[in-house]
Amino acid sequence: MLDNVATAGDIGRLMLEIGARAKAAARPLAIAGTTQKNDALNSMTDAIIAGTGAILAANALDLKNAAEAGLAASFIDRLTLDAGRISAMAQGIREIAALKDPVGEVIAAWDRPNGLHIERVRTPLGVIGVIYESRPNVTADAGALCLKSGNAVILRGGSDSAHSSRAIHACLVEGLLAAGLPGDAIQLVPVTDRAAVGAMLGGLGGTIDVIVPRGGKSLVARVQAEARVPVFAHLEGLCHVYVDKSADLRMAIDIVVNSKMRRTGICGAAETLLIDRAAVDTHLKPILRALDQAGCEIHASSAVLDIAPGFKPATDEDWRTEYLDAIIAVAIVDGISGAIEHIGKYSSNHTEAIVAENPEAVARFFNEVDSAILLHNASTQFADGGEFGMGAEIGIATGKMHARGPVGVEQLTSFKYRVHGTGQVRP
Repeated sequence: MLDNVATAGDIGRLMLEIGARAKAAARPLAIAGTTQKNDALNSMTDAIIAGTGAILAANALDLKNAAEAGLAASFIDRLTLDAGRISAMAQGIREIAALKDPVGEVIAAWDRPNGLHIERVRTPLGVIGVIYESRPNVTADAGALCLKSGNAVILRGGSDSAHSSRAIHACLVEGLLAAGLPGDAIQLVPVTDRAAVGAMLGGLGGTIDVIVPRGGKSLVARVQAEARVPVFAHLEGLCHVYVDKSADLRMAIDIVVNSKMRRTGICGAAETLLIDRAAVDTHLKPILRALDQAGCEIHASSAVLDIAPGFKPATDEDWRTEYLDAIIAVAIVDGISGAIEHIGKYSSNHTEAIVAENPEAVARFFNEVDSAILLHNASTQFADGGEFGMGAEIGIATGKMHARGPVGVEQLTSFKYRVHGTGQVRP
């Protein structure tokens, strides 16, 4: 490994070489058949299962370093691997193998009056750069998704997960080679210097077609500000749960607690709870009690404190904060109109949920809230490609161009037009 490249110039040359190798690998990968890609994916799965011990040993080094650095518990949770998580990682790759191959799919077809037959067909994007932080499982998810969609990928994981990512990456390359595909189709940047990120954002001499950042707000903000190639990203997950007056109380409690507390460090964790003013007498205190008993710190608006005193007063900054921790901001709103107004003002357009039995409220929520993922009577923690049946995801995109929501195999393709004629010439 080249962990200590001497100069920025050395890193630049290294990264250009990585880009050139990825570009070369993308050509045979784009035309690889479904069977060959699936063989590689299944071989990767076998290699990960067989390499569980080595992956755990590598992860132990990362966890030791994280503990010595005093990193937050939520960060360490994202970094931690165990036998169950490694098995789930392998299963995720197997599920990707079972997905329909998007490459070559005819999305639309039509005939023109002049006899031309036109088809719109899915094609790979080319070379994808993925920049991520503490989650070592992203190495497997991103590598597998890019392979299934016919793309080469350059992975740049965080320094905190470097040992884990290298161990996982070795299994991915083993799977590629076993299926006769180029090992350079999935490359892991071998240096932790941040200059490597800057090189990727510059496009590596035109070899990177898309950048996908997956990490904290500072990382994503830097990528969005500096990238010279298209970006699929979300800046933060300011996710809301709105409890309507028509909501079933037991359901509302279960959904709110799960949305916040199942895993507090993921982007789909709820950060703000909105309660319909008409539901205050019946729903507010039981939901707050359940959150409190689950160990959640509550930052309450003045209206909430008037009814349920004793919690920390919320400030305007609370409505703009992605806690990624066992903290939630709570406000009372004037029905569905108030919820839509609050979400429109503060949301990052990631994921929002409504708990309601009133179909008119649900219809308004779905029609008027402009976020990538909207849920009715379900936890925000379902904002996940695996839960959408995509096998896994490379990230969540909140932009409005090309990919939006979970970025799976279909979202990692573009398209081209195939036009069939019978000798037509244009007059």
